[in-house]
Amino acid sequence: MIDVQRLRVLRAVAEYGSFNRAAAALHLTPSAVSQQVAALERSVGAQVVLRSTRGVTLTRAGRIMVGAAESVAAELEHARQQVAALGTGRTQLTVATFTSGGRLLLPAAFTRLTKAHPGTVLHVREGEPEDTLPLVRQGAVDLALAYRFDGPLPVGPGPRSGLEWTPLLEDPLHVVLPLGHRLAHQTALDLVDLAAEPWVLGCLKTEVYLRRFAEQAGFDPDIRGTTTDYFFARSLVAAGMGISLIPSIALAPGMPGLSTVPVKSPGPVRHIGVATISGRDRPHVTTLIQALREQATRHDGP
Repeated sequence: MIDVQRLRVLRAVAEYGSFNRAAAALHLTPSAVSQQVAALERSVGAQVVLRSTRGVTLTRAGRIMVGAAESVAAELEHARQQVAALGTGRTQLTVATFTSGGRLLLPAAFTRLTKAHPGTVLHVREGEPEDTLPLVRQGAVDLALAYRFDGPLPVGPGPRSGLEWTPLLEDPLHVVLPLGHRLAHQTALDLVDLAAEPWVLGCLKTEVYLRRFAEQAGFDPDIRGTTTDYFFARSLVAAGMGISLIPSIALAPGMPGLSTVPVKSPGPVRHIGVATISGRDRPHVTTLIQALREQATRHDGP
């Protein structure tokens, strides 16, 4: 029989990449962590980690066991929540979200959820997809409002990941310029047309995209600042510090001091959706997802 505590230890080793750091996180000694991993290897009859001076990496068997560990953790957390609801009659629902998506979609969706299921206790955790999707797999949150930016999700949904992905909307990025800029009246812009412009960006992923595009196009972007807030980036553009790339859901009609121009196709797009645990029937989660889908259809862009 596979011991749940040993799975928990292996998951920590995988997360921290070393026995020492995993031991510190679990409040154990490195020797105890090593012994738990060795015992797990004996019970499954396969090596689950490769030890080296540079740290610890998982074997193929180890990756399978970490996936099992996350599934077990999620099921235990779900059971704990169900038992708690028996005593209080109130369902706890924890939602993870990135900032701009949560601002647009969650308030109205929450209103519908609480009307359909009075007494629901809601919790919100803010974070980027690479941080929140693992929380869904582990059962720490019930669902995550997340996005992929011209590429796969940081934790790919699918049968092997244990996640189910529900698409909500596509969120194209636009060029935002100060009023009076020489390109402000264009109907669409190619990013190559902006090679000589200074940039202020509202997301690290936007910077990664811009640098990747610029490298392919043969120019080095002049990035004057990168923030973690699109509204801050907008204010810097209005102050004349540079131009920006901002998703449509972070734009608002009639922004003072700013002009917005679409990027010529194919331009950068964020694909927004909801990640949940696969194969689990939860009425509260189903209601919330439906409310998010309806709210997303009302978004018409900037």
